[in-house]
Amino acid sequence: MAFPYQEFMTEGPGHAMAIARGFAAHHRKEKVLLIAFGGDGTVHEIIAGAAGAEHVVVGSVGAGSGNDFGRGFYSFGTADDGGAYLAGRHDTAALDVGEADFKDGAIFVNSSGIGFDAEISRGTGNSTLKPFLNRLGLGKFVYALYTVRALFAFRTFSLEVTADGERMNYRDVWFATVSNQPYYGGGMKISPLSDPADGLIELTVISRLSRVKLLLVFGSVFFGAHTAFREVDCRQGRSFSLKADREVPLHTDGEVAGDTEPGSPVVFTVRPAAWRLAGQQRTGRLGIKHESTP
Repeated sequence: MAFPYQEFMTEGPGHAMAIARGFAAHHRKEKVLLIAFGGDGTVHEIIAGAAGAEHVVVGSVGAGSGNDFGRGFYSFGTADDGGAYLAGRHDTAALDVGEADFKDGAIFVNSSGIGFDAEISRGTGNSTLKPFLNRLGLGKFVYALYTVRALFAFRTFSLEVTADGERMNYRDVWFATVSNQPYYGGGMKISPLSDPADGLIELTVISRLSRVKLLLVFGSVFFGAHTAFREVDCRQGRSFSLKADREVPLHTDGEVAGDTEPGSPVVFTVRPAAWRLAGQQRTGRLGIKHESTP
């Protein structure tokens, strides 16, 4: 890159967020471009740290195993693309984040949810095989392995949902996902209608399925075809309260944040235009209109 820059190597969970918060708090008189080299977890931390800071713009170069961020948002192909961006028109887009009032609070850029998919995330996150297979470019096999494992180990649950004041009840729920953009889980199009610039979030609930049919539905998610199944319920709104009847795992952007408490609701909301994305002057992959700044 032909421009002066600082390079940081993260030392563990939370470090990227701390770096972003430092720039958000102490460099208010200058524009800051933060480029994440890594997967969805790294980008998630940087956006979480930079959210609300108008002088901070976030870009990314995908280098993880899932890279759902790069499917839903504009990303640089290489570090040189970041240099070209700095030399160009500095286009940006103001985009939403989702928030979950879980424990100390958490944000999500891609999605958050409870149940079967979070159980898979827990397994892959704790896997000693994942780093090794990632180096071989075979990281997706870890997801397949833990999907099969969770299929036989996970117990369904009952769920009460309050969506913008309307209450619904579901039985035998496998998972419920709240989305800010269409993709999650390494390319699954879980929420085809999601747009991170519309001030809304989308809820997908999958319930009352046999294990065999769940595999069929889960496979169809890669194409966004799961919405045709009657066991899949999709809703759009600004707020969703999810209350499970038992303890179930919860993830934000694929990282498990912990387990819910039985009968205690978790409320998911949207914070519109909370962060700025670095991108070329174009219509984004999701129809996002990018603004140009001098």
